[in-house]
Amino acid sequence: MNKKFLLAISSLVVFITTACAQKLVPVDKAWSNNSVNAVVFRQNSLVTQADTQFIAYYTTEGKLALGKRNINDDKFTINQTDFSGNVKDAHNCISIMVDGDGYLHVSWDHHGHPLRYAKSVAPYSLELGPKTEMTGQNETNVTYPQFFKMPNGNLIFMFRDGQSGQGNLVLNSYDVKTQKWSQIQSNLIDGEGQRNAYWQACLDHKGVIHVSWVWRETWDVSTNHDMCYARSKDGGVTWENSKGEAYRLPINAASAEYAAKIPQKSELINQTSMTTNGNGEPVIASYWREQDSDIPQFHIISLVDGKWIVKDLGFRKEAFSLSGGGTKRIPISRPQIVAKSTKKGTVYYLVFRDEERGAKVSVAELKPSGKVKITDLTDFTVGSWEPSFDTELWKDKGMLQIFVQRVEQVDAEGTADFEPQMVYVLEVK
Repeated sequence: MNKKFLLAISSLVVFITTACAQKLVPVDKAWSNNSVNAVVFRQNSLVTQADTQFIAYYTTEGKLALGKRNINDDKFTINQTDFSGNVKDAHNCISIMVDGDGYLHVSWDHHGHPLRYAKSVAPYSLELGPKTEMTGQNETNVTYPQFFKMPNGNLIFMFRDGQSGQGNLVLNSYDVKTQKWSQIQSNLIDGEGQRNAYWQACLDHKGVIHVSWVWRETWDVSTNHDMCYARSKDGGVTWENSKGEAYRLPINAASAEYAAKIPQKSELINQTSMTTNGNGEPVIASYWREQDSDIPQFHIISLVDGKWIVKDLGFRKEAFSLSGGGTKRIPISRPQIVAKSTKKGTVYYLVFRDEERGAKVSVAELKPSGKVKITDLTDFTVGSWEPSFDTELWKDKGMLQIFVQRVEQVDAEGTADFEPQMVYVLEVK
């Protein structure tokens, strides 16, 4: 394969229709021997600015590939960059975002590594400049890079500094006017050398940053516990709880607000997703096992009139257990959640994969009445895939488009002997 290439895939464009009339747009065959291209904490795998949608993935050889299309077209132009990643470690995903001026920002290949970050050479370009630092601070032991875009076009970048069980949450900010990064928080959530926070975050329509997290005491996933919450109304400088009470930073286990108390060994997963409803109130999606049950269920935790409410969706039938380290092979995916306001209230859509349903791309629709409707969005298995979606397209146009690729994850960071699989964009009707 050439180092750089442009691929017009018009000859490959197909419209695969499932029972619920979704559309799959093919992109390229890519690495699928583990879930590195399809982990839930990619922020983002897809991102749209104006009418241009970008995508990122690792090729079959582990090269960082970038693509773009007009959102109304079904042809992606692909550029294989000079950069590569250790694709055998499923933590080492690619995260992208486009700033308000149209520059593409990319971070990739981290699991306790020095920062890998680059920016496009021009607005809407697939050509990246050299790998560079952001601020030079806390950039030697990076994991879980995630971008978020503020309403004014500036960016927020979050990552873990440290390791599982002993890590801190760092927050950087990018100013489109100066084109420079600054470090807003070097240690927003402090594990105090005894634990670390596995977070999920979102920005609402006013630019409020919402963060929730579980604590993990050791490298073992079974030591995950509880769900905590914080928000910032000034771009990450100051933080408060849901009652508007200011946090003294860094936040730790003693000072954190607990949205839900969940014991260790509850099959509580880390790094899921969150959103807000039309009133800007936080909504968190996760899964765990209630103490009187052996079956982990998807849950939604929401703030309603100042009180935290936990909804057990309760539709799963099969038990499983979480323990150990590394990337686990789990029969269900971690969920993504989006919200839509209607005249009758907020409707939530939980996107997931479950082997009970043939490991397809599925969505659970939670209506204001409390009724849950489940629909499969594909008619084929996606293996060990987890959902990520175009957050900016959903915010701006209410269009849900999901990164889909069948991948196979071997338990505890192994790699499968599996042929390259097609990357798709699933356009949900």
